[in-house]
Formats: sequence, structure tokens, C-alpha cells
Amino acid sequence: MGHEVLEGGCHCGAVRYRVTFRSREGVECNCSMCAKKGYLHLIVPEEDFELLQGTDAIATYTFGTHTAKHHFCAHCGVHSFYRPRSHPRSIDVNIRCLDGVEPGDFRLYSFDGKNWEESIAGLRDKQRGGQ
Repeated sequence: MGHEVLEGGCHCGAVRYRVTFRSREGVECNCSMCAKKGYLHLIVPEEDFELLQGTDAIATYTFGTHTAKHHFCAHCGVHSFYRPRSHPRSIDVNIRCLDGVEPGDFRLYSFDGKNWEESIAGLRDKQRGGQ
């Protein structure tokens, strides 16, 4: 299976990254955080993510278990990537923040984040099978 490399980042350009991924499959979550942000998830192994610039521009929000690290640009407020609770050794890139692609270019699977505890095993199984 081949791989693709794309760059992305926040609205103002302070945060930029490069991501390598092996499939155009993503996740749409209905939890309160993702729904309010419009976040579309592309979860990749940490080694497939490279922060190109913006370390000094990144702010982080946590809540609940404080496992997920919701990174966002301190200048424009855009959440372009984060470290997810579901995959704490991976990086979750917001598909909407990738350059040159549209959400419709990805096959999106629904995740019931409103019922996270009951749904997480299915997401992890799907991710293991898809990568």
C-alpha cells in the first residue's frame, strides 16, 4: 500500500506540519469538542507527523482525563492537530486543515464520541485494521 505526504496548518500560517498517511480514511466524531470545532480526524503514527514550524505558537487545552492534548494556534485559534485520548502515542490531524484536499476526498467513518467509553474499542479496532 502506498502513502501520501501532505502539509497543513492553522489559518494564520504560524503552525505548519507535514503528515504521511496510508489511506484516505478519516473519522467524524459527535462529541461536544469535535462537533463544536468541526474536526475531522486523520490519526497517524507519531513518526508520520513532522511539525515544521510553530512550536512557540501552540497552546494546549485539556479536560476530563487530561490525556488528550488539544493543541491550537495561540494567534488564530485553529485546532489543526492534537494528541488524541483514543491513540495517545499518535497524532490526530484535522483533515480540514490539510492543504490541497477537501473533506469529500476522504472516506469518513462515524464515531460515537458522546458515548466514548462504549465506542472506543470499535474505533481502535478499525484503526488497527486500516493502517
